[in-house]
Amino acid sequence: MDRYERINALHRILKSARYPVTVPRLQEELGCSRATVYRDLAFLRDALMAPVVGDGEAGFRYESGDAGRFELPGLWLNSEELHALLAAQQLLARTGGGVLSSALAPLHQRIEGLLAEHAGGKRWPVERVRVIPHRTRRTDEHAFRTAASAVLERKRLAFEYRARSTDEKTRRIVSPQRITHYRDNWYLDAWDHEREALRSFSVDRIGNARVLEEEALDIGDDQLDQHLSSSYGIFSGEPKGWATIVFSPKASRWVADEHWHSMQQGRWLPDGRYELKVPYGTSRELLMDVLHYGSDAEIIEPKSLREQARSLLSLALSQYDRD
Repeated sequence: MDRYERINALHRILKSARYPVTVPRLQEELGCSRATVYRDLAFLRDALMAPVVGDGEAGFRYESGDAGRFELPGLWLNSEELHALLAAQQLLARTGGGVLSSALAPLHQRIEGLLAEHAGGKRWPVERVRVIPHRTRRTDEHAFRTAASAVLERKRLAFEYRARSTDEKTRRIVSPQRITHYRDNWYLDAWDHEREALRSFSVDRIGNARVLEEEALDIGDDQLDQHLSSSYGIFSGEPKGWATIVFSPKASRWVADEHWHSMQQGRWLPDGRYELKVPYGTSRELLMDVLHYGSDAEIIEPKSLREQARSLLSLALSQYDRD
């Protein structure tokens, strides 16, 4: 039973109870731990404003007089839950008439039903909430299905890969570890057997993919997280160091609220600028994000990264010096 179902069940129990309901009984009926019962009661009382009264000794109930009047609000999903639900619904709608359409129809109906439950039986105008893809790249569906199958079946995968940076085509044999959706595009995290290292491959650059008979080599979650999440962006790897970026007062109002990395460090400077520090392994993606802010961002350290940014800006400026 997930949290949404538990909250609904807890509401029904308390609404119909004539006497306080003990925590052990709630544990049994909800199928959860004592700590979860207390968390759900607190969420029901503090976030949904339910008239919950009582304590752990005597039990809990709805305050007399309010039990019959209180109903769960129409929508109590948080922003992440709402995004996930509507993103799933809109992604399903975009599958068109493919193989997945009929297979995923029950899930589509379940999402619509879930939204209707939040609305008290009415239809939510979901078209008024938009999830807009950003810079989505065209993906070969065969490559995606083959890569995803290899991940789930735990089989090795052979494919041709055309690197975006050099346009060079190479042949790879990998042990797929994870399929990752990042910034509206799909990536394959895998162990490259020839290079004997973890790599991330953009699925839209994979061609002629086929699943092999050999079992995939499994890399532990700790090692995967350390390698793929320890430094900035999808092209992470082991961090080379920390980048220090300073943003203008205008840009700082945005950057101070942004999540760039789980280990980022940020502080306001006396003159209203904002200093952000992030670990990085490959500079490519970090530079793209910093240069996105134009003159409102300056890389302070390390010197090598600052020089890379200077070179990129000089090349960009040279495009406008032509007659």
